[in-house]
Amino acid sequence: YDDPDMVHCVMSKTTEFLINYINAYKAAGANGVVMAEPLTGMLSPTLAEEFSAPYVKQIVDAVQDDEFIVIYHNCGDNVLRMADAIVSCGAAGYHFGNAIRLADMLPFIPADCLVMGNVDPAGEICNGTPESVKAATRQVLAECSHAPNFCISTGCDVPPMSPWANIDAFFEAVAEG
Repeated sequence: YDDPDMVHCVMSKTTEFLINYINAYKAAGANGVVMAEPLTGMLSPTLAEEFSAPYVKQIVDAVQDDEFIVIYHNCGDNVLRMADAIVSCGAAGYHFGNAIRLADMLPFIPADCLVMGNVDPAGEICNGTPESVKAATRQVLAECSHAPNFCISTGCDVPPMSPWANIDAFFEAVAEG
């Protein structure tokens, strides 16, 4: 709030760095990156439109092509309010955390873009039971599987101490459809 010019300066430098960094991955043979932006999900839509969306779009435009994709990840609880700004970045896919109901985000995602998420990785995969993981996975599948561009996944990183029984239960629920 106090010095937006300084924020834009930092964002410009960060954007340039990320473009170079991602291009190094491309040169090494990678086919894509996941660009995580969880803090933006806590900004107001207005601040996200000014301090995030144009920079993410610049990165996507600079690196994404027919051979290399960008998946945009945001696990904040404001993503529904900033859906238009998020989608304007032009990523090939979008991944959302469990802070939102993913079915509410589906209408905002273009049909030719992948949308992924959003079983709770901490609450369910790490701290739930196989039964609760299956129930949570089935719920997301029931709400979102009608969309041909939907792919089930966890809503964010799976914590390292997550029980294998819960991870197996996630995949069992997916296999059961």
